[in-house]
Amino acid sequence: MLENRVADLLEAPDAKLVIERAQAILADEAVRCRSFREWLRDDVKAEFINGEVIMHSPVKRRHLDATQNLLTLLRVYVHLHDLGAVDSEKALVGLTRNDYEPDICYWNHETASSFEDDQMEHPAPDLIAEVLSETTTGRDRATSVGDIKFEDYAAHGVREYWIIDPVRKSVEQYSLDEATMAFASVATLYIDDTLAALTVTGFQIPVRAIFDKQCTMETLKELMARTA
Repeated sequence: MLENRVADLLEAPDAKLVIERAQAILADEAVRCRSFREWLRDDVKAEFINGEVIMHSPVKRRHLDATQNLLTLLRVYVHLHDLGAVDSEKALVGLTRNDYEPDICYWNHETASSFEDDQMEHPAPDLIAEVLSETTTGRDRATSVGDIKFEDYAAHGVREYWIIDPVRKSVEQYSLDEATMAFASVATLYIDDTLAALTVTGFQIPVRAIFDKQCTMETLKELMARTA
C-alpha cells in the first residue's frame, strides 16, 4: 500500500515540489507536536492528529463502564501470566506523525520490559481497543478516507484492533495484514459471542463481560481460577 502511494506520487511531474512542501509542513508539525507534549497534563484527554490538537469531551456512562470492564479483565489476565503491560487512555502512544491516547493498549512482554518509570511516550502497542462515542466514531473506525486512526495504527504495526460499540454491544475485531500493512476484518461479535484475542495468548472472554458488570465479575473469577 505504501509502495503504491509512493509510486503514484513519483509519476507526477511536480513530485519534488510536492515532497518539499510536505517536508516543510511536517517539520512545522513536529515543532507543534513537541509543544503539545509539554502542554499535555494528567487531567486532560487530548490527541495530536495531523497537526491538530483534538480535545475529548466527557463520555457517557456506558462508554466508561465498557472501558473499565475490559481493562480490568485484560490487565488481570496479562499480569497473572506475565505477558506484558496493559494501560488505559492516559498512556500516550507516539507514532511518526501523530500522538494518541487509546482507550486500552497492550504491549507484549519484550516491549513492556523496556519501559521506564519516567516514560511518557510509548511505542505502537500490539493490541489497541477503542470504545466508540459520539465524538470519536469517525476517527476510530474505517468508514471514510478520513478515518485516520484506523489507517495509522495499521501502518505502524499494531497487530490487533478492537472497535467496541457500547450502544450495539458489539466488538469489531481486526488483525494486521503485514503484506499490505492494513487491517483485515476478523469478525463482528455480539453479546452472546466469545472474543478470543489474537495477540494475547489464551485470553478469551464472553462479549457480554465487556458490557455487563455481573458477567465481568464472573469472568474475572474464571480467569483467576484458571491460574490458581
